[in-house]
Amino acid sequence: MIDFQLSPEQLALRNAVRGWAKAHLTTARSVYEGQGASSEQWQQRFRSTQPIYAEAVKAGLIKAQIPKELGGGGGPLIEAALVVEEFYAVETSASLTILGTGLGLTPLIMAGSPAQHEKFFKPFLEGTGTPMASLVFSEPEGSANFAEAGAPGFQTIARNEGEEYVISGEKIWATNCSGWDDRGADVQCVLCRVVGSAPAENVRDQTAIIIVTRQDIAANEPSAYQVLYHPQTIGHTAVNGPHIRFKDLRVPKSNLLAPPGKGADVVEMTFTASAALVGAMGVGIMRQTFDRALAWAKAEKRGSTETMIQKQSVADLLIKIKTRCEATRALVWKAAHCFGRTRYGAELCYEAKIFGSESAVESVMDAINLVGVSAYSTKQPFGDLLNDAVVLPIFDGGNVGVRRRQIESIFASEGYDPWETTFGPNQ
Repeated sequence: MIDFQLSPEQLALRNAVRGWAKAHLTTARSVYEGQGASSEQWQQRFRSTQPIYAEAVKAGLIKAQIPKELGGGGGPLIEAALVVEEFYAVETSASLTILGTGLGLTPLIMAGSPAQHEKFFKPFLEGTGTPMASLVFSEPEGSANFAEAGAPGFQTIARNEGEEYVISGEKIWATNCSGWDDRGADVQCVLCRVVGSAPAENVRDQTAIIIVTRQDIAANEPSAYQVLYHPQTIGHTAVNGPHIRFKDLRVPKSNLLAPPGKGADVVEMTFTASAALVGAMGVGIMRQTFDRALAWAKAEKRGSTETMIQKQSVADLLIKIKTRCEATRALVWKAAHCFGRTRYGAELCYEAKIFGSESAVESVMDAINLVGVSAYSTKQPFGDLLNDAVVLPIFDGGNVGVRRRQIESIFASEGYDPWETTFGPNQ
C-alpha cells in the first residue's frame, strides 16, 4: 500500500521545526539586510545571523544533523527533507548556514573512523556555542570535472611530510568555511589531491578529503590560512562562501578522512544525498511563492469588479505553481526513501534536484507574471524569492555540468532498469 501520510514522529518533527522557523527565521531578513550592502558590510550580514544559529544549536537542530547511532539526534534522509522544506518556506540565508553545517559533516559521517567521530563531532554534540562545519569543494577555476582522467584535477594539493599533511591551494563558495571570524569553521572537510599518491593522469585516485579544524589553523602561521574576499551574491545574501587560500597549512596525518582513491567516492555520495535536499529547498521557495501569490490574488481587484483569483489567467498560473510544488515534494520524498535502498536511488536524488530547482525558478517567474509590474517593486517579495531561487540549479552540482551528466551515466549503464525504484527489480 502506498501511503504519503507522515508518521506521528515525522509529523511531530515537522511541526516542531515549523514552529522554530516561524519564531526565529521570520525576521531574519530584516536583521541582515539592516547591515548594509557595501563590500565592507557584506560579511557582517552573515555574522548578524549568529544569534539565530545559536538558537538552532540550543534547539538541537545542529545535533540532529548527526545520526543517532553516532551520538546525534538525526534520522533518515526523509526527516532532513522535512526540515529543509520548513526552513526554506520561511527564509533562505540563515537556513542555508544551518544546513551547510550538515553538509560539512556528511563526509565525516560517511567515512570517519570511530576515533575521528569522537574527536571531531564533539563540539556539535554539546548543544552550546555556534560550531560550524563546511564541505570545502569548489575552486576558482571550476570543479565540475575534478575527476576526469587526464584533466588537472583539484589544484588544492596536499604533501605528506612525516606525520603531517601540508595543504596549499585556493577554494571558493564553500558554505561556512571561514567561520564567524574568518579563522575557519570548527571542521572543514577539504577536497584535495595528494601529491604522488597515483599516476599524474589519474586525478580521481589522487583525490582525498582532509579535515582542517580551527585549532589546526591557529597552530599555523596566520598566512597559512587567508580569506581573500567574500563574494557579493545576487541572492542568499547573508551566507558565508569566501574565496580562501591555504599556503603550506600543516595538519596532523590523523586528519586524513578519505585517503587517495576514496575521496571522490565519498564526496559524490555526499552530494547525492544533498541533491534531494536541494529539491526540498525548491519546495520551500515554491511554498512561499504560492502563499504570497494566492494572498495577492484573493485580495487584489486591480480595477476589476472581482478579485484576481476569479480571473482564469491568474488561476492558471497559480495551478502551475501549486502542481510543481506538490510534484517536487513527492519526488523528494521518494528520492529520500530510495537513497541507499535501491541501485538507482541516486538517480531519483539527482532528478529531485533538477526538477525542484528549475521548478522553483519557473514558479517565481509565473508569480511575477501573475502579479504584473507591481512585482518589480522591492515592497513585494518576488524579487528576493527569484534571486534566492536562481542559485538552486547551479550550486550543489550544477544541473547542466554535473547532475544531468550523472543521470546520463546511469541511463547508459549496463542492465539499467528505469522502473526498479518504483516496482522493484525485474523478475
